[in-house]
Amino acid sequence: MLARLDQPIVAIATAAGRGAVGIVRVSGRGLDRLMQALTGRVGTPRVAHYGPFLNADGSAIDHGLALRFPAPHSYTGEDVLELQAHGGPVVLQLLLARCLEAAAEPDPQASGQQRLPGLRLAMPGEFTERAFHNDKLDLAQAEAVADLIDASTEAAARGAARSLSGALSQPVGQLREGLIELRALVEATLDFPEEEIDFLQKADAIGRLDRLAARLDGLLATARQGALLREGLQVVIAGQPNAGKSSLLNALAGAELAIVTAIPGTTRDKVSQTVQIEGVPVHVTDTAGLREDAQASDEVERIGIARSWQAIADADAVLLLHDLTRLDQADYRHTEAQIAARLPAGARLLHVFNKADAIDLPGLADARQDARIAEVVATIGASADGLAPIRLSAKTGTGLDALRRALLQLAGWQAVPEGVFIARERHLRAMRAAAGHLAAARDWAAQGDHALDLLAEELRLSHDVLGEVIGAYSSDELLGDIFGRFCIGK
Repeated sequence: MLARLDQPIVAIATAAGRGAVGIVRVSGRGLDRLMQALTGRVGTPRVAHYGPFLNADGSAIDHGLALRFPAPHSYTGEDVLELQAHGGPVVLQLLLARCLEAAAEPDPQASGQQRLPGLRLAMPGEFTERAFHNDKLDLAQAEAVADLIDASTEAAARGAARSLSGALSQPVGQLREGLIELRALVEATLDFPEEEIDFLQKADAIGRLDRLAARLDGLLATARQGALLREGLQVVIAGQPNAGKSSLLNALAGAELAIVTAIPGTTRDKVSQTVQIEGVPVHVTDTAGLREDAQASDEVERIGIARSWQAIADADAVLLLHDLTRLDQADYRHTEAQIAARLPAGARLLHVFNKADAIDLPGLADARQDARIAEVVATIGASADGLAPIRLSAKTGTGLDALRRALLQLAGWQAVPEGVFIARERHLRAMRAAAGHLAAARDWAAQGDHALDLLAEELRLSHDVLGEVIGAYSSDELLGDIFGRFCIGK
């Protein structure tokens, strides 16, 4: 449910816990009398004033800086008051309570009316929501604020900053302007059919459509990279017990996260860690070894195996780990075949053969390995995107770089981080829909002037769905979902 945007709001704007500085932020209309009550003065706009923050009896809660930003030159587009105090949780709670108390007190200079009627605690994201409604930010930029705060890698933070500065919004706006121009020409022709002008030829409608579609395709390709920076890749390490799954997770993470022993079934539940590969967050999950329920040592391991299969079904990519030292063992190969039969349809596999360091003899041994590896891949199915099987040693680190490169290829990452902006799945859906409408418009345009009304409709639909990216057309439900995910105070 959307907040009441006509009421003044207040919140602690800094993160929970202790810190050197904490900020209490107020947004609304007419904050001068509140500032007077809290600080004893109405400060010069956009100038920091040092002094006490006052209780009702005139005693000091704390000393700090007070700044006021008159509308519309503020983050929210409303009057904003920021109180910067020491960052202790108790101090900030006292200051927050004093803001609410002072707002409700009668003001002797205003015939006893409340200083700031209706001041209430802000809802999550409400300050940024007001910035959106007051045209300080469009919706894509507002989302970028949250993405910048939540960024898990340096590349994601830089991409969010680009989105906040308009790297996504501006090209979307330019595409919408191009569609408006083309729609105007089409609809003008519909309004004056007696002119008998060959619109499509004279206005180069098909050429314009093709250029708009090409620009949209380029923007969508960049947005896919930005969505990957934001969401990352969900990767599950799966395989039989003692194949080295936990060792591989530890090697990728560079830390001893999972317990490693020679006892089958050591890993009982999922262990996850996010690692960065060229700035892309890769969320890696180690799972319990896959084997038949009858072979599990106890009920706990059986539950762990069931969770492993669920993780495989939910993953973006599955590193199917094989043990090079056991490829000749009949029972091992039998279990591999059982795993192959249970893999979900459409699973994006990457075959990884571990323990390369434990293979003693080069030459002939390598040839035998190649044959066995080919048999395994033939039994289970090839890796996604035609990727070759990877041989590595989680113990020594040999082959890890090849694995990292393969993961990026599975993710669809292109090594062009400069200029990439953060995007969301919502943006991708809208741009794909717009591209579909442009393709339909191109088909109608190819049929000549008698299909102009259908051409105009597809142009309108493409224009409108692109507007959803920047919030030109947004439902209350969508806005509530977006801003409800923000932290309070932002």
